[in-house]
Amino acid sequence: MTQNIQHACQILHSGGVIAYATEAVFGLGCDPDNEAAVHKLLQIKQRPVEKGLILIAAEWQQLTPYLDISSLNHEQLQRALDSWPGPYTWVFPAKITTPKWLTGEFSSLAVRVSAHPQVRALCQSYGKPLVSTSANLTTYPACRTEHEVRLQLDERIDYILPGDVGANSNPSEIRDVITNQLFRAG
Repeated sequence: MTQNIQHACQILHSGGVIAYATEAVFGLGCDPDNEAAVHKLLQIKQRPVEKGLILIAAEWQQLTPYLDISSLNHEQLQRALDSWPGPYTWVFPAKITTPKWLTGEFSSLAVRVSAHPQVRALCQSYGKPLVSTSANLTTYPACRTEHEVRLQLDERIDYILPGDVGANSNPSEIRDVITNQLFRAG
């Protein structure tokens, strides 16, 4: 597995887009700070930049450069931190310096600290979070196996990290960290 993760990191460093297993489905990922890579991912996914993206990480500290937590109280922040690692995505206020290619038309950013061991190893090895969106073309079902990724996306992406999705049947729950409003059930 280590060799595959090292290869995935090389692809990410070169601006590539990879597919990797998460808690419920395969995700498409790239370096969140590489504008060309993010636009490549959006083009592959056929997703408009205005919708914004999710960042997935191995630990909370990897996400803090992108988030403005100054308006959160202790309870709001703790609610998110207590849910991680796990299949819970929280929408935080974004720092003014967070690129618009991540936030889209919003002043917020969706983030998650994954419990999936391969995602954690990948983000730790890469040293930062990754963009994470389900591996599928818009309007198609999310891929749950490497084979499904190959059928939908093989010619479009740079690497499929071999792995198995977790036991969750649905993608992560998404909530607003300040209001706790549910955007997507998990």
